[in-house]
Amino acid sequence: MVRPRRFSSVAFAIFAAAVIPAFAAVGLVGSIATAPARARIGPPPVDLPAQNITIASGSGHALAGWFVPGSPHAGAVLLLHGVRANRLQMLDRARFLHRHELAVLLFDFQASGESAGDNITFGHLEARDARAAFDALRFKAPGEKIGVIGMSMGGAAAVLAEPPLEADAMVLEAVYASFQDVVEDRLALYFGPPGRLLSPGLTWQVKPRLGFDPAELRPVDRIGRLTMPLLLIAGQAGRHAPLAEVRLLYQRAEATKQLWIVPGAAHVDFHRFAAADYEARVLGFLLPKLEGAQ
Repeated sequence: MVRPRRFSSVAFAIFAAAVIPAFAAVGLVGSIATAPARARIGPPPVDLPAQNITIASGSGHALAGWFVPGSPHAGAVLLLHGVRANRLQMLDRARFLHRHELAVLLFDFQASGESAGDNITFGHLEARDARAAFDALRFKAPGEKIGVIGMSMGGAAAVLAEPPLEADAMVLEAVYASFQDVVEDRLALYFGPPGRLLSPGLTWQVKPRLGFDPAELRPVDRIGRLTMPLLLIAGQAGRHAPLAEVRLLYQRAEATKQLWIVPGAAHVDFHRFAAADYEARVLGFLLPKLEGAQ
């Protein structure tokens, strides 16, 4: 009976040596991923006539942002940045939209940029921010038709918002199909295919760490309820939001829809990657839907 006991002790020691560091690493990854991404933004750039605004959000936090007035009946656009970024990520989009006389609102999601917040929640609280920002733009640009451009997490927040955003058009860039998919994709990207095995350790943390069920973060289940025209954009070589996920979102969408696959692009800023094509396609999609009074 002594040998089996020794064997069991050795086996347990080997198991613990392998598994405990892995779970510790997953816990550390969870802490880093959800930590606030605060940054000092400073005043608006001199080439953009933006006004500082503060938005009260259902997320429980005050959101810092800029509003850029446009010409009457030219339309207005809400810009929603990606994860661990802030409104500066959308600044070049604001510039080209302003050149076409549209009103623009760009802001920092909770726990990002200059907005208050305790944790990034990958679309959960950010969906409430998107709702609040949309209402703020409707107040700042009364009577204007409104478009939305959401990048990655920002696009997910736009799809998940409650009640659904009453936009006249929506552009969704590299949006994940479900939180489970994005976790597995990122772990495989950083650790190779075996990294997907760590996915349960990360998704398990969401409820005790952030207070909600990660199964709620499924844009693929919500996109079918949107009624406004949709333009979905994906990178041909995307690894964070693989092309298959964006195609699934496109398939599930029931509204009038378009899909643009950007050749050679991964999970990047599509405007910076292909500025001329991006502006032509996005403006060609938005302008006819936003011109004229509401």
